[in-house]
Amino acid sequence: MAEPLTTALPSEIPVPPDHRFDIGPVRYSKFFAHNTIPIEMSDGAILTADILRPGTADGPTSEPLPAIVNFTPYNKMLNRHVMRMNKTTRRLAGRVRASDRTRMTARDVVRTPAGGVLEPFAINRTAVARGYVGLMVDVRGTGTSTGAWDFFSPREQLDNVEVLAWVREQSWCNGDIAVMGLSYGAISALHTAARRPAGLKAVFAIEAGENPPRELGLTGGALTPGMLVWILGVNGAKWIPALPGLLRAGLAGKFLRDRLTHPSGWTGHALRIALEADHPDGYLNAMWASKLPHLEQIEVPTWIHGGWHDVYNRSNFRMYDRIPVEAGAKQVLVDDSYHLTPGSGFGDPGSPQALDELQTAFFDRWVKGIDNGIDRYGPITLRRQGDGKWLSHDRYPAPHARVQRLYLTEDPTGTATHAGTDAGLSPTPTGTEARLPLPGGRVSAASNNTAVMTMGISVLLGAEHGNDDRRNEATAVTFTGPPLDTDLTLTGPMNLHLRAEADGADAFWSVTVCDVHPDGTSVPITRGALLSSLRFTDTDASYYVDGELLFPMHPLTADSARPVRPGHPFDIDIEINPTEALVRAGHRLRIAVSHTSFPRHLIPPWRKRGITRQTVVLDPEHPSYLSFQSYRQE
Repeated sequence: MAEPLTTALPSEIPVPPDHRFDIGPVRYSKFFAHNTIPIEMSDGAILTADILRPGTADGPTSEPLPAIVNFTPYNKMLNRHVMRMNKTTRRLAGRVRASDRTRMTARDVVRTPAGGVLEPFAINRTAVARGYVGLMVDVRGTGTSTGAWDFFSPREQLDNVEVLAWVREQSWCNGDIAVMGLSYGAISALHTAARRPAGLKAVFAIEAGENPPRELGLTGGALTPGMLVWILGVNGAKWIPALPGLLRAGLAGKFLRDRLTHPSGWTGHALRIALEADHPDGYLNAMWASKLPHLEQIEVPTWIHGGWHDVYNRSNFRMYDRIPVEAGAKQVLVDDSYHLTPGSGFGDPGSPQALDELQTAFFDRWVKGIDNGIDRYGPITLRRQGDGKWLSHDRYPAPHARVQRLYLTEDPTGTATHAGTDAGLSPTPTGTEARLPLPGGRVSAASNNTAVMTMGISVLLGAEHGNDDRRNEATAVTFTGPPLDTDLTLTGPMNLHLRAEADGADAFWSVTVCDVHPDGTSVPITRGALLSSLRFTDTDASYYVDGELLFPMHPLTADSARPVRPGHPFDIDIEINPTEALVRAGHRLRIAVSHTSFPRHLIPPWRKRGITRQTVVLDPEHPSYLSFQSYRQE
């Protein structure tokens, strides 16, 4: 791709990341829940919604209000129970002492609810109390909704639009709607906005992905075992309906017939993808493409909220760039967080406003038209890794950054005696030939890859389960640079260009970029992975700066697969997710290259049989190097 899309900031003075926007006083002292309300779709399926209306002791207000809609596959009845505990959970989490946030620790994971994330995950009561109606809808075939679940299918996308049309017809809605959600709900919100339904005014998407199959299901062409766990979870929860509402609506018979007809939606298909050699859906294809949101079609203000260690970290800025809305009306905020820890520390001094309040302020501006200044926020707001400082940018990567290369060398550094092989990283290419085979053995579960796949939960087990990858590096070749003489900030995506060789029919490469502290701690910053057979790079879709490839785009389709000739060297470019990270003077950069990254990735048995020994080939005529952008600390 060309230079990232940028739009000039509004002419008014920007507001800082820790600004507190006025969301006004509580207007309504009571909430009135109307649960398991049936909504009929055009094909006869019945979705069910929980509706929360504000009011007083006299009952729900008769005033028509804007509606905020959240679509979920996670059974809204279970979410209802979570929300009942929200106030207590938030108060207790807020009592936990914060860390210095130079990295996310166990304390920060525990503190997550204090930042207000549970409200946007379900129904934002902070917003409802100030004059909105909140809805949470079980998507087709999940929770208490009938039909068969087929995640993000064109039919499900149409369902979302039909639900919004139904909402606008209700007497309690004034015709204006916002959509929101976390993870699945966030992606559903983007799908909905891309269809441009009448009345839609704004989107607030937390931990969404531009391309979920590429980023989570088939990352680098390799399967993610967590996908099967997720599918099993959704299918399990769909057998626990809100029974009183189901009976009241007369849906029990239809519900049971649909569940018996489609008892394990997607489970069998997922297993076939994993176990059948070269299954068509083991590659990106038209079926997966039909499940992607058409971001260029979005025309309403949109907030993108992500995390550096989220499973969808790859695409936060790509989504922001692709949405053709003016900066300020579109925002992207990226925290140093995982998939289940967004908003940790929000509301603390020096940090952004609590997440439920930020969402309320965003909707106040773009749904109600209240000029509260949030359009002067960001529009690109980042918590920098390494020092935890919040930054506001108008462009990303930082426009004053320069392109750099660091070359892989065979020289041992003495800093990674724990690693499978200790090698070097240098600003100049190696002048000698060397071959560095990747170590075998079972990878350690104590790793940042485990933290990413457990969505931050494993960080509770200690620093080595997310913030120190040395145990994981025992099965890696590590390339470590010299100590930095000044502070350096890495910004944007990276590319690891390898000269490689495989003895088998394929090879898998897992790459982690780390900040090595003077005490030896190897703190993961970002990561990437790729199967050798899917190394073909679409140069037209890739991102270059000054002619240097920084974000290779691999189609990951069956047609793009290229053979690996055993014993013959080849070049491979491995995309590494974007970051903004401060590496202090005296620290070192490290690249760890491994043959596996379980549980982040899983090589199925049929493919694993073709993967044997794989080697990094250091050849002066074909150098291996890391390309990235950086700037010296001001």
